[in-house]
Parts: sequence; C-alpha cells; structure tokens
Amino acid sequence: MNEIRNRLQQLIEDRNWIDLKLELVNLEPFQIAELIDNLPKSDLILFFRLLSRKQAKEVFQHLSHDEQEDVIEGMAANVNMLTGLLNDLDPDDRTAFFEELPGKVSQRLMQMLSKKEHEITTQLLGYPKDSIGRLMTPEYVAVRPFFTVQKGLDHIRKFGRDSETLNVIYVVDENWKLIDDIRIEEIILALPEQKISELCDNRFISLNVYDDQEVAVKIFADHDRVALPVTDTDGTLLGIVTVDDVIDVQQKESTEDFQKFGGTEGIDLSYTKVPLWEMVKKRAGWLVVLFLSEMLTASAMGHYEEEISKAVVLALFVPLIISSGGNSGSQAASLIIRSLALKELRLKNWWYVMRKEIFSGLMLGAILGCIGFIRIFIWQESGLYDYGQFWVWIGISVAVSLVLIVLWGTLSGSMIPFLLKKIGLDPATASAPFVATLVDVTGLIIYFTVAGLFLSGKLL
Repeated sequence: MNEIRNRLQQLIEDRNWIDLKLELVNLEPFQIAELIDNLPKSDLILFFRLLSRKQAKEVFQHLSHDEQEDVIEGMAANVNMLTGLLNDLDPDDRTAFFEELPGKVSQRLMQMLSKKEHEITTQLLGYPKDSIGRLMTPEYVAVRPFFTVQKGLDHIRKFGRDSETLNVIYVVDENWKLIDDIRIEEIILALPEQKISELCDNRFISLNVYDDQEVAVKIFADHDRVALPVTDTDGTLLGIVTVDDVIDVQQKESTEDFQKFGGTEGIDLSYTKVPLWEMVKKRAGWLVVLFLSEMLTASAMGHYEEEISKAVVLALFVPLIISSGGNSGSQAASLIIRSLALKELRLKNWWYVMRKEIFSGLMLGAILGCIGFIRIFIWQESGLYDYGQFWVWIGISVAVSLVLIVLWGTLSGSMIPFLLKKIGLDPATASAPFVATLVDVTGLIIYFTVAGLFLSGKLL
C-alpha cells in the first residue's frame, strides 16, 4: 500500500492526471479511501474529480465524517459534481451524513437533491434520532407470493440494480405487508415454474422502525444476518438495514461507552471537530464531581491526623493502599460493564458475580498483601529504611489492609454497574475515575481502622 501511495503522490506532484486517473480505476474504493486518509484537502478534492460517479459514491461512503465534510466543502464551487454525488449516495449513508451536519448546512445540501431523493431523505430524517428508521434504506427488491420463480427472477433483474443488497429477497402482499424473506440462492436453485409462496416458511425476523439502533445491533449479532427488513407497527415493509450500517452503530456506541468509562460525557463529533468550549463542558462535569469527592479523602486524612502524628510511617503507605483499591475496582468495573453490554451478564446474575468477586478480591488482595509485607521486610533487614521495633506489626497492618481494600474495590467495581442498570442508568457511567475515587475515600477508613487494631498500645 505504501508503494501505491508513493506512486500516486509522485503522479500528483508531476501533474500527470491521465496516468493518475488510470491508476485509480484499478483500485478498490476502500483502497482509495485508505490512500487519501492523510492527504491535504486540495489533493483530496483532486482525487474525487478524477473518479467516475460510481467510484466517487463508493469511496465517499468509506471516508470518515470529517473527510466527507472536506469533500463537500471542496466541491462547493462545482455544483453539478456535488449534486451528482449527493444524489448518487445510498439513502441511509446520505441520511447518516446529513444528521451529523449543522441544520443550515444539511438544509442547503438537501436542496440539491432530486425530488425523489429529497422525499426519501426527508422521510428518513423524520424518524427519531438513534432509531432504526434513520439507518434503513428503501432500496430493496420485493416480490409477490403468487409470482413464479421465473417471474421473480425477471423482476429481480429489472429492479435489482438499485438495491442495497440482493442476498435476501422480500415477499409482500398487495398492501406491502411483509410475508417472508427468502435467500437469493433458494430462488436460484428452485424450479422456474414453482411459486414463490412454495419457498416461504413464514419464519422471518424484522426490525421495528421506531426501535433503538442498539436493538438492531443485538439482533444482527444473534442471528448472523447481512440484512434485515424494517417494518412499521402494522407489519408494512418500509426498508431494510444492512450489516455495514449496524457495524457503524456498534462502533459509535462503543466509543461513547469508552468515553463515559473514562469520565467524559459522550462526544458526538470527532476530537478534531469538537469546539474547545464544548470539549471543556463535556469533561468539566465529571472532573468537578470527582474533585469534590476527592476532598472527602482530605477530610478522612484530617480525621486520622492524630494517628498519623503518632506513627508518621503509616502515611508512607497511603498512596500504595488507595491506588491498589482503585485499580482493583476499575478492573472489576471494566469487566462487568463489558459483559453487561455483550449480554453475557444480566441483572439476575448479580449474586453469581458477587460470589465470584469475593473470592477474586480475597486472592488478589492476598497476593498484594504478601508483596507489601515482603517489601517492608526487605527494606527493614537491608537497612534501606528503619520502620522501628514494631515493623512486623506495620507489615501485618499493610498486608491485611490490602486484602480488605482490594476486596472492597472489586466488590464496588462489580456491583455499581448492576445498581446503575437496575435504576435505569447506563452502566458505563460507572467510570473508572468514579470507582477509584469511591474506593480512595473508603480505603483510607479501612486502612487506619486496621492499623488502629494492630498498632494500638504499640505505636498508637
């Protein structure tokens, strides 16, 4: 790929447009999209002007939203070319592009659409945001149950060129109510004189146009389909959703969950397109909450000021103790949130998870506790640091505290996502910083309580 990129770049520098156009004809759309990924905007527009209308449409659909905006902006002076590109796009891809644009921009671009494409786009944009209606395309092939296989094949040849996919053919009645869907190979392998109704088993899976897009992601994953029909509440076939659009939704949802888990509100635009003030607003809320929560840590330290003044050595292990609890909590939270998202776990599994995390927390805590005690032993015996005559009890305090705090961290990190899901909130909001902050505060209380038990009458 680098060799091709270098060759094309050289052709651009040499202004050898004829050879460049010939080179582009022999490349797949996704290859061209990869090649122009890091090109300057001027070269990006140049590439599109050399592509055929069909190539331009297919390459455009492989670009990121930011690159698509650059292309549209660069074509503004060439109205005919821009109009052709917008009308050639598949309705679902065009809708996805328009809904990410500012309202005024999308309205201006919609005026360039033909009457037919304008009506389709308006209809799709009329469905609720994040609904399956926004994903679907009306470009599919449907046949009637009374068609013979031969007539059905003739119908497919006549109307199939504009279809999003021909893997599945849909069977509808006179009112366009969905009766069944049939894989194309079943039709091809059937006898020409057979009726389409003979191939139907009336067992099909469909999506509701008003359902959330996450429903489509789950159904596609469960049934391993390349396309699914979309119906209204009466069962009327309105369009289809293809697997490539569902993959885009899944990627978007994963990105949003990842942002939430990092302590940031979901960001709709890419990092490079988000205004500075919008970025600050998205991040400030959680930072303020976490900062106020961490102030409780300072309050907890103040509460144990007397113990610390008597045994300053205890303060040396505070970062070690609270970070271990926070890390174990973040680990548990990430595992459970992902399992909930993949439907591997459900609310009813909370007790199973708690039992498992109790044993996991005890074992992990024991491992860290042993390491902590050995560290104190080595430092004491080697003379690197003198913990005093009660160093064994200090080591035991640290070890036991680690066991309890890691146990508490794993239980908190695993149970909070269940609690949030139970009350109807997104489990992803149980972000790593939130869990870590919670365990920080409670970890201090556990640490100094344990130290008080073991060191009372000795250092305290």
